[in-house]
Amino acid sequence: MKAEEKKSDKAELLWSRAESTIDAFGDTDVPVLPKDAARFIYFFAKQAKGPFLLLLIIGGLVGAVDAGLYWGVGRLIDLLDTASPATLIADHWHELAALALLVLVVRSIVMVANTVIEEQVITPAFYQRVRWQAFRRVMDQPYEFYQNDFAGRIATKIMQGGEATGDFIISILQTTWSFLTFLLLAGTILTALDPLLGVVLALWVGAYLLIARYLLPPLREAGRRRADERSVLSGRMVDAFTNIMAVKLYDSGRREHGYVREGMARLLHASQIAGRAVTRVRGMVFIVNGVMMTAVGAISVMSWMEGNTTSGAIAAAMGLVLRLNQMSGYMMFNINGLIRSYATVQDATTIISQRPAIQDKPAAKVLDHAEGHIRFDNVTFNYGKEGGIIENLNLEILPGERVALVGPSGAGKTTIVNLMLRLFDVEGGRVLLDGNDIRDLTQASLRGQFGVVSQEPILMHRSIRDNIAYGKPGATEEEIIAAARRASAHDFILRVQDPKGRTGYDAHVGERGVKLSGGQRQRIAIARMMLKNAPILILDEATSALDSEIESVIQENLEKLMEGKTVIAIAHRLSTIAALDRVIVLDKGRIVEEGRHEDLLQSGGLYANLWKRQSGGFLVDRIAAE
Repeated sequence: MKAEEKKSDKAELLWSRAESTIDAFGDTDVPVLPKDAARFIYFFAKQAKGPFLLLLIIGGLVGAVDAGLYWGVGRLIDLLDTASPATLIADHWHELAALALLVLVVRSIVMVANTVIEEQVITPAFYQRVRWQAFRRVMDQPYEFYQNDFAGRIATKIMQGGEATGDFIISILQTTWSFLTFLLLAGTILTALDPLLGVVLALWVGAYLLIARYLLPPLREAGRRRADERSVLSGRMVDAFTNIMAVKLYDSGRREHGYVREGMARLLHASQIAGRAVTRVRGMVFIVNGVMMTAVGAISVMSWMEGNTTSGAIAAAMGLVLRLNQMSGYMMFNINGLIRSYATVQDATTIISQRPAIQDKPAAKVLDHAEGHIRFDNVTFNYGKEGGIIENLNLEILPGERVALVGPSGAGKTTIVNLMLRLFDVEGGRVLLDGNDIRDLTQASLRGQFGVVSQEPILMHRSIRDNIAYGKPGATEEEIIAAARRASAHDFILRVQDPKGRTGYDAHVGERGVKLSGGQRQRIAIARMMLKNAPILILDEATSALDSEIESVIQENLEKLMEGKTVIAIAHRLSTIAALDRVIVLDKGRIVEEGRHEDLLQSGGLYANLWKRQSGGFLVDRIAAE
């Protein structure tokens, strides 16, 4: 039993060593991946030079062994024609043994090695390495990047890009190289048998190259278009699934069906165009191969009739050309795959190889703990347009001050917060935190100074524990539960159960927290903010989804949390901001009023008008939440 266990352990160790040859999560210091498909593929191929070089050698040996087998069959036929059955083994045992060794040992070793290198060493780890590096760089993209594309489409580009890169390299080094090696050796053997056979093969190669020259470019373009349409369709479907509640509530006319059907129709058309291109290429290959096989057969038979060649030579020649016919058909399919993979890589690089619009400076400062002094110095920002959002804004928030940003929809409240967090870069002026231009700080340390709870809480499809602990990596179970208690979330969390039977803090909340009520999601988000305990708090109607009793309990804990911190409250429900130090009233990106709640009510300006339109403490629809 122990001996069997030792053998099993040794086998497992060998597998593990082979599979860990390439570090699946290795990375480089290149900030932006190459955008050109050829350079992108070469960039990653260099990261696994050893395994790919080995695959190149083995691929050549595969072609050589194939050619050797056909030559051996021809030689065997000649021996059977000329040797006596009684003395065949005695006279030619060394040739028979060599042929048996080639088939039983050499071929088996080469094919097994080829499979191990491809399936164990390269495919799992290398594909993952490409995806990992692509994911890392896409995650560095600014917020605007994700606003301009489907999340599903971005994920599809990463997945397909990694797979297509690996497929392209493996096909070149293995299948294509094996074919070229076989072609070279087949040409040598055929020319040795009859120079005219070599001429036929050369003409066949020329015709093959002409097909590749004139018919493959349209196939490549069709493959690129098909890859793009496939990713668009994937993005549309993911968009529908992600927003399924809106689809259920508003799509009574099956508009979503039409939207996805249009994507499918475009993919269908692109696939049909690609299919026509494939048919043209394959049709020409079939014709050229037919001419080549007929010519080789006719020349071989005529040579035999004239007594210039043997039966074994004819068998070898016909075996080689039949194998070439088979391999060329497969090669054309492989070339189609290469083109498709190349097009997929090129399509993927348009997303994953973009230089981030917002980057840390080379010598960016790490801010450990902010005092909370925020200043907008003559800031202009219009989302790349000519104007209309924020123009020459000057705003100062002192450390420990509690301010509210108030104004109708489109006034610029959310934009100010986004600039503060450097989700966008200002187009003019600067934003300062404790006297530092936030562009001189690392993005991670800047955002680490803020605790944010939005009106629409952001939860990830993970466990409740993970969602709360997201605010503080490495938080202990006691800290997580304490934060949940302060957010009045602990009791309901213990009652949660997901479809897989996980309960309490282990239960998963579903995509964007859909398995929880709005109030429950908001309490988990508040717990996460409390656990993070950042020096600056941004509250975007943080308790709007809670009933009055729960809100009252949480408000007491929020008051304690806000002590000594800078607080920016985006207020849509004006009754929640009366106790804050200062109210800043915005309209069309400008500060039109500021002061204490009572003073602004007496001034009779925009704030007073907004207050008058309140109904039960909420703004009417036309000044609803941004």
